[in-house]
Amino acid sequence: MEKTQIRKCGTADIKAAGEFYDRVVKWLDEHINYPKWVYRVYPSESYAGKMTNAGSQYLCTDGEKITGAFVLNADPMGDYGRASWSEVLREGEYMVVHAMAVDPCLHGQGMASDMLRFCEEKAREDGYKALRLDVVPDNIPARRLFEKNGFVYAGDADLGRGYDEIPVFSLYELSFK
Repeated sequence: MEKTQIRKCGTADIKAAGEFYDRVVKWLDEHINYPKWVYRVYPSESYAGKMTNAGSQYLCTDGEKITGAFVLNADPMGDYGRASWSEVLREGEYMVVHAMAVDPCLHGQGMASDMLRFCEEKAREDGYKALRLDVVPDNIPARRLFEKNGFVYAGDADLGRGYDEIPVFSLYELSFK
């Protein structure tokens, strides 16, 4: 596979980003929906639009086709203070990866690892002290991916997001110290 092309999502890309997320969630619903994403709710076109407007939605492309997507920002979208991190950092001292998705036809080809490397490089370049993320505890494929890419498990915690079907999340971090 060629090196993944990663770029920020522009306003003209929002509809296509939403359609990409919709395709991924439909595929998950037909197989195993490990992240427990909800079709046209999260991640969705409106979410991609909100994150694009905030400057944190990224797309992976192969020419014109979107092959992956993720959000990278400094907002944990929940109470990360409840986790057992290796280092106590204030919000704004670490970056967080959200809504990372790969085209199901490309699973196992290294794209997710490319996205994580991009996130690590961006966080380091921008002066952050760590890269963190959270995942549904039963999402074993994602957990293996994170561990393979050097992330360390920081425990399970209720992030105060109010999702009855996901009362706790498993947290991972890549510390830069």
